[in-house]
Amino acid sequence: MPKQLSYHFFTMNGTSPNYLGMWRHPEDRAVQHNDVDLWLDLARTAERACVDSIFIADLAGQQGPFAAGYDKVAERSINFPVCDPAALVAAMLTVTKDLGFVWTSSIIQYHPFTFARNISTLDHLSKGRVGWNIVTSYLENSYRNVGFPELTEHDERYRWAEEYLEVVYKLWEGSWEDGAIVADAARSVFADPSKIHRINHVGERYSVEGPHLAEPSPQRTPVLFQAGASDTGRAFAARNAEGIFVMAETPAAAPAVVKDIRDRLVAAGRRPDDAKIIQGISFVVGSTEEEAQRKAAELEECLDTEAAMVQSSGVFGIDLSDADPDLRLSTLVEEGRGSRGMIKFFVDSHPKGDRATVRDLEQYVTTRFRVVGSPETIADEVGRWAESGIDGLNIIQWTMPGSYVDFADHIAPVLQERGLMQRQYAPGTLREKLFADRGARLTEPHPADKYREMFAQRETAEIAG
Repeated sequence: MPKQLSYHFFTMNGTSPNYLGMWRHPEDRAVQHNDVDLWLDLARTAERACVDSIFIADLAGQQGPFAAGYDKVAERSINFPVCDPAALVAAMLTVTKDLGFVWTSSIIQYHPFTFARNISTLDHLSKGRVGWNIVTSYLENSYRNVGFPELTEHDERYRWAEEYLEVVYKLWEGSWEDGAIVADAARSVFADPSKIHRINHVGERYSVEGPHLAEPSPQRTPVLFQAGASDTGRAFAARNAEGIFVMAETPAAAPAVVKDIRDRLVAAGRRPDDAKIIQGISFVVGSTEEEAQRKAAELEECLDTEAAMVQSSGVFGIDLSDADPDLRLSTLVEEGRGSRGMIKFFVDSHPKGDRATVRDLEQYVTTRFRVVGSPETIADEVGRWAESGIDGLNIIQWTMPGSYVDFADHIAPVLQERGLMQRQYAPGTLREKLFADRGARLTEPHPADKYREMFAQRETAEIAG
């Protein structure tokens, strides 16, 4: 029996978030990304197809700098402008009943106390359909935007993230006990104060008294996603994430990636299936192979290769604009230059491995991770991904919303017919929909579980003592 995958629409509240330059395509509407109707239509399309979630990426600053400064970022619309994804979620959840919503929020964007309340509010309003993609931010401009003189060192960013999670876990899981809401009008008692606790967190970066201002939401903690590429990032994901985004080169290369993640989950004290492994991919579909190839060629005409290389410089944390095309990228890792995790991620996933060069990168960032063909051809490839051990697909847009309408109208029905995709949503929260054997809330061995009842037990011990 085929393995049923989860499916997620990957986008951003801006222009050409994935394949740069596509905003120039006559059928692309990404320039209208501030029009709420665009997003409401997308949400309806996703739910019509029984897609699991819309995932909205985000940045906390401009990518760069480069040899030409930041001018190219604005000129070519390289993930700029980019607007708030959480605001979109608040709108889209009003026209859907089952679709999940996952968005990126960096640890530097919001204080954890404020962020915890934002998430709880949206989890309440959506009846438990939200998830959080945890990032630490790799852009210098992101850190300078919030008062830091420079980018925080790589591994220190993850130590920071661990404390950030400790604070939000305490707020979501420990500050309110189950049953704290009484709502007894006759006695004029809304909540039992003995079941609401200040967390009194004092750490290296944060001091948070509490209590959490929002009562427990359906999931308490949102479904947690992560995409760490370095060893430190992958270890962090193994400890905390329930969904881990990957970019394996091919289905044949995926088993090694899957095994690495499963092994790390076990090493972190969790079960090997405690996280869904979600592969990034894009589709160009036509009624025939010839039509699909013709459509792909037309899309490629709008690709902005120069912008893609500028973006890659931002992702890699090093200016590649004047780099020798034959420079081996593994050299940058050996020399400790740029974002080691992102560069190593590219090197490890490229067929040339350590021999991959800057020239290889240019081709890689334009047409990699793309499947072109009829709905049946695409379903064949999805079947190979399912057999490789991955659990889901993060579908990258070419045009907005055209790529997703094509998926809903032409690809999803074939996947559903073959048993590779759900025909209807399971009941419950996003966590329950993604994990059929799980409840709405996190349980052990996830680290968040240890904060459940922590403060009630501490106060009982203090009274007894």
